Amino acid sequence: MDVHGAVAEGFEQVGEAFAANFALRGERGAAVAVYRDGHKVVDLWAGTRDVDGTADSAPWERGTAQIVRSATKGVAAAVLLLLHQRGELDLDAPVGAYWPEFKAAGKERTRVRDLLAHRAGVPVLDRPLTPEQAADPVLGAEAVAAQAPVWEPGTDHGYHAQTYSWLTGELARRVTGRAIGEWIAREVAGPVGADLWVGLPAGEAGRVGLVGQVEPPRSASGLRTRPKRSVAEAYADPESLTRRAFAAITPLPDENDPAYRAAVLPASNGIATADGLARFYAALIGEVDGGTRLFTPQTMELARTEHSAGPDRVLVAPTRFGLGHMLHSPASPLLGPGSFGHPGRGGALAFADPDSAIAFAYVTNGFHLDVTADPRAQALVHALRTSLT
Repeated sequence: MDVHGAVAEGFEQVGEAFAANFALRGERGAAVAVYRDGHKVVDLWAGTRDVDGTADSAPWERGTAQIVRSATKGVAAAVLLLLHQRGELDLDAPVGAYWPEFKAAGKERTRVRDLLAHRAGVPVLDRPLTPEQAADPVLGAEAVAAQAPVWEPGTDHGYHAQTYSWLTGELARRVTGRAIGEWIAREVAGPVGADLWVGLPAGEAGRVGLVGQVEPPRSASGLRTRPKRSVAEAYADPESLTRRAFAAITPLPDENDPAYRAAVLPASNGIATADGLARFYAALIGEVDGGTRLFTPQTMELARTEHSAGPDRVLVAPTRFGLGHMLHSPASPLLGPGSFGHPGRGGALAFADPDSAIAFAYVTNGFHLDVTADPRAQALVHALRTSLT
């Protein structure tokens, strides 16, 4: 497999791990990017743009983008933290202060910080939405506002796999008057120069490859290739919170459908290059190429301060969340204790580590069954960690 791009001196092990993903871990097409102190030190891509990998498939190129599933949540969380940074959003205010309809069905005390940290108690919809309904931001917001919580908001946490789209998207719209995808384009991706979209513009569609689920090899150099049995069992139970949370959109959308990619679903359908996601996280913790910085040091600390920890009612395993971002834990290993970011179910991973001034992103077109700790991403993170020691 020919690997393209460049690796700075000292980060060669990341390149070796990236190549090994194709040889050992069933990779079809992927890219990885790393920034240190705001400057790019790893920029690699290989394989085919489309997951089928046939002879007719175009090669992955510089600038190829892919859907990154829940890695989008880290971008959505950053929007609300930026609004707080600007004095437009009070984290301790009730969500209903900005979105009165959300107070229905016992949610009047739900705070903005509860919404961000997966403590709002509405990871499911009693009446799931179709993909067409989910793409309508009005219907999605109305559905989650009317939903009764399955636990008292603020008292526990559980991953809001799909409903995070309407929670964050509608709150951002109520505060700014703009759709969250438009706000990201103007206030985040544009100033940073990041190839990153929530709601893919028609003019960018030609850059995006086809994604799909692939079967990982039975062995991957000792790295786990299957999700933990408890998560798999929970998902298999149609009455479990796990299954119901992921099935808040039913049936699951076709992620290669242009209509789905054009929708604005900040929990699940962001599209980005590896460089775009890494550049975004680099801008959260410092200046990128001597230019834009998004988070102040105070907001950065908010992002990586633990707000939820322990057994996750939806993901079953213990998880840790800051205000929207996943934090380093055995269930979702990042670079180190101070890292914050977000995986995408089945592969993608992006995070920042302020302690080492590192920003990392990995995107792929072949999704495995892993929820938070894909072995390909973890091989790259392990190599990066080793490069820094």
